[in-house]
Amino acid sequence: MCGITGVFDLREQRTINRDVLARVNDMQRHRGPDEGGLHLEPGLGLGHRRLSIIDIASGQQPLFNEDGSVAVVFNGEIYNFVELIPELTALGHTFKTRSDTETIVHAWEQWGEDCVHHFRGMFAFALWDRNKQSLFLARDRLGVKPLYYAVTDDGYLVFGSELKAITAWPGFRRQLDDHAVEEYFSYGYVPEPRTIYSTALKMPPGHRLLIKRGAAVGQPREYWDVPFQPLPALSLEAAEDELIERLREAVKIRMISEVPLGAFLSGGVDSSAVVAMMAGLNEQNGGQPVKTCSIAFSDPKYNEAGYARQVAERYRTDHHVESVEADDFSLVDELAHLYDEPYADSSAMPTYRVCQLARKTVTVALSGDGGDENFAGYRRYRWHSYEERMRRVLPHGIRKPLFGGLGALYPKADWAPKVLRAKTTFEAMARDTVEGYFHGVSLMGNSLRERVFSREFKRRLNGYSAVEVLRRHHARNPARDMVSQVQYLDMKTYMVGDILTKVDRASMAHALEVRVPFLDHKLMEWVSGLPVDFKLRGGEGKFMLKRALEPYLPHDIMYRRKMGFSIPVAEWFRGPLREKLASALQSQRMADTGLFDMAYLMRMADEHARGVRDYSASLWALLMFDAFLRNQEIQP
Repeated sequence: MCGITGVFDLREQRTINRDVLARVNDMQRHRGPDEGGLHLEPGLGLGHRRLSIIDIASGQQPLFNEDGSVAVVFNGEIYNFVELIPELTALGHTFKTRSDTETIVHAWEQWGEDCVHHFRGMFAFALWDRNKQSLFLARDRLGVKPLYYAVTDDGYLVFGSELKAITAWPGFRRQLDDHAVEEYFSYGYVPEPRTIYSTALKMPPGHRLLIKRGAAVGQPREYWDVPFQPLPALSLEAAEDELIERLREAVKIRMISEVPLGAFLSGGVDSSAVVAMMAGLNEQNGGQPVKTCSIAFSDPKYNEAGYARQVAERYRTDHHVESVEADDFSLVDELAHLYDEPYADSSAMPTYRVCQLARKTVTVALSGDGGDENFAGYRRYRWHSYEERMRRVLPHGIRKPLFGGLGALYPKADWAPKVLRAKTTFEAMARDTVEGYFHGVSLMGNSLRERVFSREFKRRLNGYSAVEVLRRHHARNPARDMVSQVQYLDMKTYMVGDILTKVDRASMAHALEVRVPFLDHKLMEWVSGLPVDFKLRGGEGKFMLKRALEPYLPHDIMYRRKMGFSIPVAEWFRGPLREKLASALQSQRMADTGLFDMAYLMRMADEHARGVRDYSASLWALLMFDAFLRNQEIQP
């Protein structure tokens, strides 16, 4: 696990400033504190920060082929490198190391751009081929590892693992992207391929980009997507057995490491499943107990530590727990520096803490991320299926005026029991499939954004809505049923833009590598082809996964109500964070952007403080946007 950066002269072969490259590279030192490496030649500079995991003695980067004409800087792990080395050796390639990194340069020599099809893992890399005068950028299939890039006005392509490695380059313009702002306040993050800056982009998951000297930078090309192609018919029992074998194998290949390895254990189904598989594999091989890490919350409404302890005791793990107090909001400013652009998932705070805890005992941790997306675990999938069935009964021409009118008339009652909070459902029913799902996942709904944004900013948007992000993906959605279709949308947006971004930044802030067995692409290809009622049945998400895990996990772990990894933001904004929030919402920084109706922001804070409305998620997004602006001011 590492950090990469670099610069490529698109026009000619101008000399790259070594001091600038070194400074930018060291801005990502937290991603790789063990070693740093640079390579410069006319018109090219590559930088790398290394966190040593595999082949500690000889895996330094940048790494070259036999004659030095091909160089790579790489962040991630190629889990099948043990099989690739003899395959490439038999094809005539000579290896100088036993590292997974070296398989990339030889795979490029052998298969060119198609080398990515041969890799099983999480990766973002940049490869320079001097003979072809070309730079090749690639990101793993699911986007576990990040990759940013930009073209400067003076003709350089710059790239890096984090956005801070882009913004630090001389000549980079920090111009906010209006569409990205609209998307951020809709989703709570900026979805791929945008960044908050109009002058920088994220490489989308499963994409690659070949850039030749003297040619224009084209669009990245997709090389993989989640297929959602139905599998040959099989029984539920046979599918359960195969699932356990596939999950165990996905866990096994992620346990290769020359440094201490463990797992996050939240007490939920997914992390518990990973720990159960790890413990079984360790027992087979006579290994030590699995090291597990959990966060406990002082507020019982958020505390799952007891469930984690059950799993830890069952598998006799070496379990570590630390408590987070209800008023642990000291990370608000730190998050802005970690994420480099606005990011509004408040669970980034406990995620940061559990990574901090894990790093005390391990360098690599396995997580359960991806289980909800794969097996329809989110409650919103159930609600979407109910709404979609109703949509299919009534034509849109009838639904839109009927439910649109009811939604406009029905009061918003955040304080009321859920059965009486029908406004959101009415509004969703008035929309088409994509609009309905967008309405359900939006951090700020359309009507709220209409009030939050200034008249001038809405004029600049010229009718653009963040729903277009989902429409773009839905236009090429390979799934056939209504639940799988929104699973696919989440895999393209929420999973990569929110979940994986959160974990990457929080873990790498502590030089901790996180591996994600549920996002093994072979496992995902298979799971995506299973019948939808194997995943969601009778209102029970993860139906097959839970049944398959019954021999491995306690019943109350799997069939309790999902809590999530959340913090008491609503209470904070009515108490200890009230003044900090007011200061942010009234800051000159926020006013100077021209984006907001400043009076309405204060009205939101006041109504929330008085308990009239629950604006906690929206207020957190505004607080983090102000923190981003403040961090932008102090960046070099």
